[in-house]
Amino acid sequence: MTDQPPIARLEQYTFRVPQEVLLVTARVDDDEDYVVVFRGFSSSLVNPTAPDPEIPVLPAEAVIESIDRLQGPYTPDNPQYLEQNIDWEAFSDRLAQMGL
Repeated sequence: MTDQPPIARLEQYTFRVPQEVLLVTARVDDDEDYVVVFRGFSSSLVNPTAPDPEIPVLPAEAVIESIDRLQGPYTPDNPQYLEQNIDWEAFSDRLAQMGL
């Protein structure tokens, strides 16, 4: 098992699979956040994203509720879903199989 935070693992996935965009639904305390991960970077659709890419967009205590895989580039008006509502455990297993 890796010691990297989940968001870092998702960023590595999109770095390796640059034709995909991940739309992550996460919960931080009682607040829901939506994060887009693309080509190794992540950005919140709900909260401000720090300009420094070294600052994680999700805190360590965030709980990832689901992940959607989309064909890149992401177009909010016409998203091209490859797979929806993947739970973190299942996606984490995929990442582990990739060595992430």
